[in-house]
Amino acid sequence: MNKQDRPTVASGHGQQAIATGQPSLGDRWWRPFRRAGSAEVFHVDLSPHAAREREAFAWLDGEEQARWSRFRLDRPRREFALCRAALRLMLCELLACANGELTFEDGEHGKPAARVRGQPASICFNVSHSGSHGLVALAGRGRLGVDVEPRGAERDLDVLIAEVLTPAEHSQLAGADAERRRQLFFRLWTMKEALVKALGKGFSLHISEFEIPPSMCNGQRLCEFRFPHLPEVRWRLENLGTPEFAAAIAHECVPSDDGPAPNAF
Repeated sequence: MNKQDRPTVASGHGQQAIATGQPSLGDRWWRPFRRAGSAEVFHVDLSPHAAREREAFAWLDGEEQARWSRFRLDRPRREFALCRAALRLMLCELLACANGELTFEDGEHGKPAARVRGQPASICFNVSHSGSHGLVALAGRGRLGVDVEPRGAERDLDVLIAEVLTPAEHSQLAGADAERRRQLFFRLWTMKEALVKALGKGFSLHISEFEIPPSMCNGQRLCEFRFPHLPEVRWRLENLGTPEFAAAIAHECVPSDDGPAPNAF
């Protein structure tokens, strides 16, 4: 992978941070989480924090603030503001632009795309948030999808399993005890969601119509994936789960990524 294809968010206080009025490093509510191939993944702390939420709201543009106001509950307001502001701050650093010069629009496949001073920005990103955890994935090229789900989230697993998993995946959970069954389901679900998000809109594919490789259910954390209807496109699929949350990232393999086998990425 070429160095220019890997995004790097500065960890210090550069001139751009000063020029755009970014918070000091100690005040940031996001941190580097994982390097996933040529993508960088950041964790966003979505815990209630009045000062952070006020600062995040100030970083939103008018349309985003209007969207924030349409959320009726505090939690979705907080999740949206903290994640979107963190994304804006990261992109301003990477793209060396002021916050007011950065806008978003629906790009190819209906996925949000960044523009700087009206021109398309050479950066790919995806965001997921749930509960107190948010993830932001950034890459120079290739479609991206990331998903996160707290392990303690209250869910009706029987209903979800019937809606999300294929018969073969369902059978992998059949013999597991309650806790193991729950862990396996969240692992499969986040990987499927990451893949669907990476693929984008415009594809009539339900999440239950494709299977995650069995090896990923049995403990492997990284594999190459291909959708049944798009076998020519390769995806780097990685389990990012921690004891606190289930998570996954899917990243389209672009030509310059050719080389080592997926397990050696």
